[in-house]
Amino acid sequence: MQIGKQLEAIIPAARIKTRLIDLVSYASDAGFYTLTPQAVVQPVNEQEVIALFKFSEANNIPLVFRTGGTSLSGQSITDGILVDLSQHWDKISIENSGSEVRVQPGITGGMVNSYLRKHKKKIGPDPASINSAMMGGILSNNSSGMCCGVKQNSYHTVKYIRFILPDGKVFSTENEADYRRFEQECGSLYHLLKNTRQQLLADAELYNKIRSKYQIKNTVGYAVNSLIDHEHPLDILAHLLIGAEGTLAFIAETVMNTVPEYPFKSAALLYFPDIYTACQAIVPLTDAGARAIELMDRASLHAIEHMPNLPAVIKGLPEQASCLLVEFQEDTYAEIEQKVNDFLQQAETLALLHAPVFTSIPQELEYYWKIRKGLFPSVGAVRASGSTVILEDVAFPVPKLGDAILDLQALFKKYEYNNAIIFGHARDGNIHFLITPEFNSPDEVTRYDRFMLEVVDMVVNKYDGALKAEHGTGRNMAPFVQTEWGDGIYAIMKQIKEAVDPANLLNPGVIINADKSVHIKNIKPLPTVEHEVDKCIECGYCEHKCPSRNLTTTPRRRIVIRRELKKMELNGDMVNHKLLLDQYQYDGMDTCAVDGLCATACPVDINTGELIKRLRRENHSPLANKVALTVARNFGIAMGAARFALSAGNVLNKVFGARAMANVTTAFKRIIPAMPLWTEQLASPPNLNPIKQSRGKQPQDAEVIYYPSCISRMLGSGVKGKKSVMDTFMSVSKKAGIKVNIPGNVFGSCCSQIFSSKGYADANKYMANIFIERMWEASSEGKIRIVIDVSSCAYAIKNMRQNLSEANQYKFDSMTILDCVDYLHDVVMPKPQNISKKGTVVLHPVCSLQKMNIQGKFTALAQHYAAHVDVPVHSGCCGMAGDRGFLVPELTASATLPEALEVQQKQYDGYYSSTKTCEMAMSHAVGQDYESILYLLDEVME
Repeated sequence: MQIGKQLEAIIPAARIKTRLIDLVSYASDAGFYTLTPQAVVQPVNEQEVIALFKFSEANNIPLVFRTGGTSLSGQSITDGILVDLSQHWDKISIENSGSEVRVQPGITGGMVNSYLRKHKKKIGPDPASINSAMMGGILSNNSSGMCCGVKQNSYHTVKYIRFILPDGKVFSTENEADYRRFEQECGSLYHLLKNTRQQLLADAELYNKIRSKYQIKNTVGYAVNSLIDHEHPLDILAHLLIGAEGTLAFIAETVMNTVPEYPFKSAALLYFPDIYTACQAIVPLTDAGARAIELMDRASLHAIEHMPNLPAVIKGLPEQASCLLVEFQEDTYAEIEQKVNDFLQQAETLALLHAPVFTSIPQELEYYWKIRKGLFPSVGAVRASGSTVILEDVAFPVPKLGDAILDLQALFKKYEYNNAIIFGHARDGNIHFLITPEFNSPDEVTRYDRFMLEVVDMVVNKYDGALKAEHGTGRNMAPFVQTEWGDGIYAIMKQIKEAVDPANLLNPGVIINADKSVHIKNIKPLPTVEHEVDKCIECGYCEHKCPSRNLTTTPRRRIVIRRELKKMELNGDMVNHKLLLDQYQYDGMDTCAVDGLCATACPVDINTGELIKRLRRENHSPLANKVALTVARNFGIAMGAARFALSAGNVLNKVFGARAMANVTTAFKRIIPAMPLWTEQLASPPNLNPIKQSRGKQPQDAEVIYYPSCISRMLGSGVKGKKSVMDTFMSVSKKAGIKVNIPGNVFGSCCSQIFSSKGYADANKYMANIFIERMWEASSEGKIRIVIDVSSCAYAIKNMRQNLSEANQYKFDSMTILDCVDYLHDVVMPKPQNISKKGTVVLHPVCSLQKMNIQGKFTALAQHYAAHVDVPVHSGCCGMAGDRGFLVPELTASATLPEALEVQQKQYDGYYSSTKTCEMAMSHAVGQDYESILYLLDEVME
């Protein structure tokens, strides 16, 4: 059956994915199972979702909804139709001054909180994956997290839900008329829910069991507490959908009650001699008012102790030690100080290895939580290559937690999972444990199965705990739902599923599954492929950063595809291997901006861009490398030719019309795909005479060396007749009273980024060494600081050391390289000056600022020289990547769209960034002239 063709009757072909590369890349989520879908579709409205339900029923094909794909129990994969909601379902509306927020399923929790931040609010659930997890999954898994406990999770903070049942009927708990309509149109379901509620209210044993089970975190099975928490069957059904993992209905929209985002916080790492002793501190800490208490065993600390800026004591902790990350949160500084001081007075009663050291510095707090939230991928990264990462998620009554962990550790020892790691939300008795078995034989699968059976028995029968606290049942715990809940309540769950989805086509096999071995089937292998990415466990934390995420693929999926290629190679499937490799060229390689932002979100710093650069290097022929090296050796001539081409192109546009060059290059691109396209942002190159005249005339007491980047030398003309970037730099420096020298040897050199990003290794090394040698001379052997006027070039220079000779590495280490933002913030801004602040401006922080960790300086700089500064919540990589926007303009168009739509909602007095090509991309997308932050300073300084 050609399912793609059939689906075109209800969804346009452009939003139906059936190529091999699409099916392979969507076969995995963050969990440890894999299923290959028959098709991936991207509906844009409710009518298309209803049509998909009908298609599923008519063709007897399962339907599974996915948003961020960060689920961990196998609930967002399928061998049927996968419905990808990550692109067209991201609307948000802040209501009632931030006390409520209306969301669609395809917006990340982190983005929702970004919108809520100015109202000092946030959503209740706060999973570690919140920056990449989307609201559909957060709701469908009843996510909780670090601070929300059982009172502020998804279930308890939902106000209204709009949903579509498998039969296509749409209901909303916000609409009073829908309550009557539900009884009329869904009579049998209405009465089933009503009668079941009455049955539970009359059965004290079952009623008390439900009440008791939800005193701790519990996401096993359906949320049967809705049957006793709510009276009307529509409200019951709506809350059953929370945690139902997409097995009952499609959640189209939700209104959430928000919770306070406390402005004052203070946190500390507390070290204990062993994990049992740490658990004994949980109740005193909770009583002291700690809002977050996160547990980390010694093994998990080993996985992160190499990270910078962590307390040095971690490396020296004894092997049985454990740690609690504790945070207090309050509305005022006085309250937070009181809470911390009260705790410190009683801290000596705890068996601490070191005195507590609390911090309220925002950067340090953010770093602590980045480490804690990244523990799962971090510890998964240190597994043996080729092993599978399995993360379990259990909860116990807090007073029993220490004993339960000791029993769990005994099971690790019994089954020889010697590298097992424990961490989790200790305040709620919720722990995660990670094991890394190698499923390379039936015996290994049997060992894992026997281990899990003992875990289930221990959690349920000995401690009356929960087999899943917040990760959802999925396939992982489906065989054990009946074990935890008992026959009576499990029968109720089955009745609900059968009543809502009688054909069992909506995420079948998840939650309700008669196959008692489903938890050991379709386990995802993680074969050894490439050193750049072998640490990846496919968590998906990187995806929201990727500029190509809405066009082709993402860092995670690029890695999934590479692993599939390796499996095909090992299995001898060379036909599909060739097909997949051919499709990877555009999706994986050509549309990767190699910007490296994925590494900033990855807990183990995997930079998929580095993988793509290496693959590009390996794709180059010896002739291509020789040509690139020749260009590098004759860079001054190449620059001259490029400047001439720009001038000629602008002349042609003046003679034959503004679109002449765009039309010519578009025509050539049809014949030569590598042909760059002309855009209206390409102006004639700037006049270099002022730079030529001033270079080499070094003041005796010059404070800085100014290196005009090749981008500025070629594309640095000012917009609408303004002076060039280079002249503006000199003007700002003069106004600040800073003496500047321009090297006499600047021409014929560059930062080598153009060769690095394209994978020309020899040319890259040649130009990097030339640059350092020239700057060593210009800076009087490192005595004078060097300023680069383009942030992407500054980043490239700061990271070129590995390409240098030993002698030039010494020179590199002795020199100080400043990005323009560093220079303006640290050197110019503190100088005495009269300024007339500009009105409201908007910023585009380029990738390089984020990677150099100076985005804060960029914002502070603008705030000093403008009355009001906006940084869009959707700001991210523009996809330009130097020249990538000229070669693959659809990448830049896709990458800039969310930010452009946000910026266009308001008119600004200025639009600023710090890299010329990114400014060109944003100017094109927004329809306003973005320019270097230098122009803001030059305009307002007297």
